[in-house]
This record gives sequence, C-alpha cells and structure tokens, in this order.
Amino acid sequence: MTDRTALPPQVIYALSLTGFVLFWWALSWAKGDPRILPAPSEVLTVIWAEAQSGRLWQHLSATLVRVGLAFALAMLFGTVLGVMLGRMPRADRWLDPWVTIFLNLPALVVIVLCYLWIGLNEVAAIAAVTINKTAMVLATMREGARTLRPEMAEMALVFRMPWVARLRHIVAPQLAPFLATSARLGLAIIWKIVLVVEFLGRSTGVGFQIHLKFQMFEIPAVLAYALSFVAVMLAIDALVIHPLEQRANRWRQR
Repeated sequence: MTDRTALPPQVIYALSLTGFVLFWWALSWAKGDPRILPAPSEVLTVIWAEAQSGRLWQHLSATLVRVGLAFALAMLFGTVLGVMLGRMPRADRWLDPWVTIFLNLPALVVIVLCYLWIGLNEVAAIAAVTINKTAMVLATMREGARTLRPEMAEMALVFRMPWVARLRHIVAPQLAPFLATSARLGLAIIWKIVLVVEFLGRSTGVGFQIHLKFQMFEIPAVLAYALSFVAVMLAIDALVIHPLEQRANRWRQR
C-alpha cells in the first residue's frame, strides 16, 4: 500500500541537497576562517569566475571525455568477461585468483605503472582507469551470469528461438539489473580514479586544476572544481543512470 502523503522523490532529492548546503554553511560559519572552510557563496563566486573565463568548461570537458571513454571500455570488457566466466565454471575456477588480484590491486599502483610503461599520455590515462574498473564490472556481471535461470534457456530451445531473440528476451532482462548496478557503481568510482590520473600526469582536467590550486593553497578553487564535477555526476546519475536502473528492475515488480 502506497503512502499518498509521501513527498515525490524529486522533492526529497532537492531537500536533501539543500540540507547539505545548509550543513556546509553552518560548518563554515562555526569555523570562521574562509581560508580553511569557505562558505558556499565564496565557492560559487569562484565557480562563476572560472566559468566566465572558459577554464571551467575546458577542464570539465577534458575530464568528461576521459570518464566516458574509460567507462565505456570497462563496461564492455567487464561485461563480456564476466558473462563468459559466469557461464564457464571450469574457466572461472582457474581465473578466479586473477580476478581477485585485479580487484585488490591499488588504483595508484596501476596508474603509476601505466604511466611508466606507456608514457605520460592519454592512452596511459585511459588504460589505467579502464583496468581499475574492469575487474569490478567483471565480478558483478559474473554473479549475474551465474543466476541465469536454466528453465528459461530450455524453453527457448523448445520453441527454437533464434539466438538474437534469446539474447534480447531472455538473457538481457535477467542481466539488466546487474548491468545497471555495475554502471551506477562504476560511474561513482571511475571519475574519482580519473581525477587521480589527472592529478599525477595530465595537463588538463579537473584533477589537474585541483593539483594546481592545491599547490597554491587556494581552498575555494579546489572546492569549486571538485563540486562542479560532482554536480555534473549527480546530473548524469539522476537523468541517465537512475532511470535506466528503474527500467532494468521493472520486470521484478510485475
């Protein structure tokens, strides 16, 4: 039974973000030192200035391109390998230690090694982020492949369904929730790894700007770039990932 007096999710989301801003403002007021914790209005002033100069859009777009490429590659490789291992128990037993190693390999180590082996270039940056994320997608999709219902596959054989129809109507709906979970968790993690990659070895991007402002001890500018990209990720999550996740889980509610 639904509660008709409950607030819409969008209103709750907006109120929650408002509460966060008020909490931040209260902390900055209690601290009383804008050099340590600037108020939201001071950070917004920096964001506006950086946006007007064009620097904000330049570095945001550079980071978004890296996030998009690494995210797509990690989802592709992780999904294919995860489904393969989930449906091939013998191969999974042999390769499970490999998966565990890559799951526990520190992201910083992978980033440094890629820069040392490939060089300080975009290929190394994208490769480092992709490697870090692929293992997580693989582990999630492997669990999804293990839960595929065998009776559905048998029914498809009885009705002689083409493989394209099986993939679309039987396999894809069962794997969709796991794919949505991988995408949501991946988006939350992958951009943080991208910032570290840019912090260590790129001359553009939000991570590079945070590194630059950190060296100058400009805390408002550090927060301005960090929160700008957080806002972009929140928008992508709310407008793209969350609707896809709801659609992927719709069949379970029937």
